Amino acid sequence: MNRLSNSQLGRHWNVNGSAVISCDYSHDEYDLCRVNGSTLFDPASSTIYAMGPHTQNQSHVPVKIRPYPLKSDKLAMAAVKELNLTEAPTKLSCGVTHRTPALVFSAAGYTGNYYHEINENFIPLFITITSLFPNQDVTLLVTEGKSWWFQKYGELLSALSPLHSIINANNLSTVHCFPSATIGLMKHGPMMIDPKLLPNPKTLFDFRAFLGKVYTEIGTPFMQPNENGKPRLTLISRRRGVSRVILNEEDVIKVGEEIGFNVHVFEPSTSTPMAQVYGVVHSSEVLLGVHGAGLTNFLLMKPGSVLVQVVPFHLEWVSETYYKKPPIKLGLEYVEYKIELNESSLLEKYGADSLVIKDPAAFQSKYSHKRVYWTEQNVRIDIIRFRSCLIKAYEKAKIFMSKVH
Repeated sequence: MNRLSNSQLGRHWNVNGSAVISCDYSHDEYDLCRVNGSTLFDPASSTIYAMGPHTQNQSHVPVKIRPYPLKSDKLAMAAVKELNLTEAPTKLSCGVTHRTPALVFSAAGYTGNYYHEINENFIPLFITITSLFPNQDVTLLVTEGKSWWFQKYGELLSALSPLHSIINANNLSTVHCFPSATIGLMKHGPMMIDPKLLPNPKTLFDFRAFLGKVYTEIGTPFMQPNENGKPRLTLISRRRGVSRVILNEEDVIKVGEEIGFNVHVFEPSTSTPMAQVYGVVHSSEVLLGVHGAGLTNFLLMKPGSVLVQVVPFHLEWVSETYYKKPPIKLGLEYVEYKIELNESSLLEKYGADSLVIKDPAAFQSKYSHKRVYWTEQNVRIDIIRFRSCLIKAYEKAKIFMSKVH
């Protein structure tokens, strides 16, 4: 494995030409460290040792890293356990020895939110393996992973490391050793894969193809074709959520059915198997939802199908960045419905003269820690205005169906 260039190194040790620890701290969203030689992982102390001959008078200052690719977000990183990397001698011996390099990363941070699981776990995993292990087996060593996370994403993890078991560091009671290790995951941006940054160019198309291959090969149960040739509209519901709920969801369902959709309401939970999610979304001509993690499922849609995003008050930038630009790049049809003030619950809660309503930018500048637009806002959609949006989606869905069939 090649070393990082000296201009990128945060710290660099080379003891008697043996094991080397090198770290790159130059990126905005992630740190990456590598042990280019025999590596020992001690789960009891969360320490990774670079093994090899050591001099007794050599100074050994441990490197610390939180292996989660969102380092600019203090709230997320506060939940991520720090790992120690050192060349200090150890009396520990290997309990389990692996023949493939380790890729070590955390499943803490904002894990538990579907968007963040894809954006900070699996797209970075895909990028890192493509960048550093394109023709090489790797063993995934996951710190702070919850049992539900391993269960939910078991097929994806196994596909990324098909020849080796996934190691859950939470369950380890013995020392594991590897021929080398990479600690941390690479990230290009929100819902982004930049082919210019990869030795073997890949894009979000390749990641979507990877998802499709995984869930198709395991025999995902797809929904039956619609009767009477009606396009299926899957509404990602947030009824059990605390924010961005469609308060008049039944009216939305009714108008969708009147226009000619077969409306399917879907509210996946943390424990919903990904194969089930894939089966529902991939079988739909239209996916509809308020801006939120559920729209991450655009990655499971067929090219040419339709994504309808309801954009809450003052969430235009995040809506465009996460769920408008990436779907369009993937060849999806995109339809947008922007909430007006009288449709937002924030108007009634705070009043028309409040800073929240009159000047959202000033409010966020003054109260940067308050996320009222995300956490306190629900919507009551103007059905008359929304009808034209759904008609546009219906027309696009019918065109898509005519091309597919």
